[in-house]
Amino acid sequence: MNRKQFKVKSEKFENRLFPPLLANFLAFALVSSFLIEQSFAFTITTPAAGTTLTAGSTVIARVDPGKDTGIVKVRYYWYGEQDDTLVEQDDSTATGSIVAPVALIGSADQSPPFGGPLKVPHDRIGPMRLLAVAEISRGRLGPRSVFDEVIVTVEPSAALTTIDFETEKPLQLGRAGQSSAFGHVDSLGKVFELPVVADFTDGITRRISTPASGTNYESSSPKVIKVLPGGLLQIVGNGKATITVTNCGKQAILDVDVNVNEEPNEPPVADAGANKSVKAGSRVKLSGLKSRDPEGEALYYSWDQVRGSKVSLLDANNSEASFLAPVVSEPRTYRFKLRVTDKKGADSLPAFVNVTVEP
Repeated sequence: MNRKQFKVKSEKFENRLFPPLLANFLAFALVSSFLIEQSFAFTITTPAAGTTLTAGSTVIARVDPGKDTGIVKVRYYWYGEQDDTLVEQDDSTATGSIVAPVALIGSADQSPPFGGPLKVPHDRIGPMRLLAVAEISRGRLGPRSVFDEVIVTVEPSAALTTIDFETEKPLQLGRAGQSSAFGHVDSLGKVFELPVVADFTDGITRRISTPASGTNYESSSPKVIKVLPGGLLQIVGNGKATITVTNCGKQAILDVDVNVNEEPNEPPVADAGANKSVKAGSRVKLSGLKSRDPEGEALYYSWDQVRGSKVSLLDANNSEASFLAPVVSEPRTYRFKLRVTDKKGADSLPAFVNVTVEP
């Protein structure tokens, strides 16, 4: 074989063999890197995100400490998917703070370590957040915490039997109504939620107001009461309407009579800004300045935290709120909700923004 023939055959061999080997090597390296990176973070391993759990049952909670050493204990909290995050136990310093109820406290000497039997809320249905907060001892530097959070679905094993509205019947909104039950629902554009509950064969009454719990809403007169996403209702005109809710083949009906000021008013639009990534220890600003009102009226702002371990949110009733990004070992996401209201009392739909804090 001459040199030219050898070169051609060598090139064919390399083209056939090297690319697959290179591809396999790169894929292996990428997967290995991903797995190693994942193992570094403090993580809830059980129950896994997306799991369906039975209401009232007990599951064994497990966490992987990852690279975080010095963990003293792990506290577990249950929240509805959009519930406001409350001040955590041992972190409440302000007088009057509402402290989140602890579902489980895990320590190193328990089995499994920092986990254990975790009771699933018996009176809930639909998506729920499980928040695990690990307290880390750092000697003279003082403790710090890291967290992980998963969303699971809670379903009762019992069957739904009846649905009802927890309100006056018929419901009167406006000048002659029971407006105190929902705040000042006395203006066009006002948004409110009806308290809807269901009885189950296990004898437990559960709140099923949101579509996430399987409830659907219909209005007989959308020009009086309009159905919005998320199970919210909005006053759009005077008159009468019938609200029908259905869930699991059962239904309930509520007659509503609206008598409010007829001055035209379009609801405002909330804008919580774009999602962002920030460094731990930095001051984070949340901006609702792009929120707007069709009539150009001034707006009232309300910020709430709905994901992540509780942070101290400053100026929560201003157009711009802020907080100090906590120390984290791995990127963690904090989510905030913004609602705005105009001077006539019309509300916006909620707007959300995610803030990812990086080490």
